[in-house]
Amino acid sequence: MHRLFRSLILVVLVAAAIPQLASAGSRMWIGFHDDPNFRYEGNRQAILDDARDANATIVRTLVTWATIAPTKPANPADPFDPAYRFQDLDELVRNSQARGMEALLTVWGTPKWANGGKTPNILPSKLADFTTFTKALASRYSGRTAGYPFVRFYSIWNESNLQLFLSPQFDAKGRSVGPRNYAKLAAAGYAGIKAGSPLAQVAIGETSSHGRDKKLKGNSDTHSPGRFAQLVAAANPRLKFDAWAQHPYPYPVNMKPTQKVRWPNVTLTSMPRFETSLDQWFKRKNVPVWITEYGHEVKADGEPKGVTRAQQAAYTAQAISLARADARVGMFVWFVFRDHVTSEWQSGLVSRTGAAKPALARFSSAAASVDARQTTIKVPGGTVSPAVTVYLREYGAGTKAGETVGFNVKVLEKGKLVASLQPTAPFRIDASALVTLTGFRPVKGHTYTVDVDANVYSGGGVTLSRRLTLIAT
Repeated sequence: MHRLFRSLILVVLVAAAIPQLASAGSRMWIGFHDDPNFRYEGNRQAILDDARDANATIVRTLVTWATIAPTKPANPADPFDPAYRFQDLDELVRNSQARGMEALLTVWGTPKWANGGKTPNILPSKLADFTTFTKALASRYSGRTAGYPFVRFYSIWNESNLQLFLSPQFDAKGRSVGPRNYAKLAAAGYAGIKAGSPLAQVAIGETSSHGRDKKLKGNSDTHSPGRFAQLVAAANPRLKFDAWAQHPYPYPVNMKPTQKVRWPNVTLTSMPRFETSLDQWFKRKNVPVWITEYGHEVKADGEPKGVTRAQQAAYTAQAISLARADARVGMFVWFVFRDHVTSEWQSGLVSRTGAAKPALARFSSAAASVDARQTTIKVPGGTVSPAVTVYLREYGAGTKAGETVGFNVKVLEKGKLVASLQPTAPFRIDASALVTLTGFRPVKGHTYTVDVDANVYSGGGVTLSRRLTLIAT
């Protein structure tokens, strides 16, 4: 038994009492953002093991342009220009892949050479410089270069509705300028990422849960997420993106996940209104949403206004349940995994000493039930030989695109075997395979369980198992 999960024995009985999550929404990529522990701690690999064992399927990290390119590269378009300092990011991406977890790279922070010597929250003087950097970043992790795993998920800037991260939000006369500037930044970043890695998915926004929408003397300028998104859309209603990223933290920090807030602030309970508004503003249907930060700080661990450990545990399960019940939410990232001496946040599910808090068992149980690698697929009833995507992230480190992967597949309906197959499929550049269920024909209105075991020659004899759900509509 893994060392951290020995401590979970004390709380597993509590976890066993959790009611099953509602089966309303689609599965989610679920995991953590914790740069101090996942990127910089000496025992970071062991901590990532703990996150994997808590059923995490994604790791979010900040890609600070100013840190990676403190001096202007001679050839900024070259992802391997010696001026770039990607080493610790490379390691995190590799370490995540080896544990079967996707990476989400949130790009922010302008270097001084790109904005006239100003702070990182000021836009680059030339947006083309940002496009070039994001193209280089995505090219590095496009899967085309051996040893540099494919990264599926990106997002542009962090909490772009706050002056702390994007300045200015208002001009000297109090007029809103932040959303218009962000629309240009997002377009530049999206273009760069897609040019570097066409298969990447890109979110914009990364908006904080609350803001004022006007200047207030003596306070940092902020927009509410709803108003910010509305103005971004007004600036560019044709802006391209794959999802809107939101941080629906309760405010103040001791409030419940079910907290109701005044619109246009956005917490978990106001997500449905936010989503339909995004559709309206951007003239699209069913805009996907990623929750890329969420958490509850604990009073006993250092946050005077935090919640109790028992409340954190209850709120963790409740928050994930609310997210899962929303079919548009495809990602849920908890901030942070483990409390750290350098962090002002005490929302970790593990204490600084390495002891599991009760919330860890709640997270682990909920995360197992929404694992996005165990895909749900809908196909028209009667489809002959449907194809299903199987995620094989762990094979990415040593398997080349095009290598043949062998599968043992069993298709069951209500526990009864209806098909047994042994297909093969090429390993794809995005660490997945498209597996054809040759000869199988699902019946309209029926739901099937598809159990998949995968093996590849370069996989060192490791079998990867996935359980998929196929719904014939």
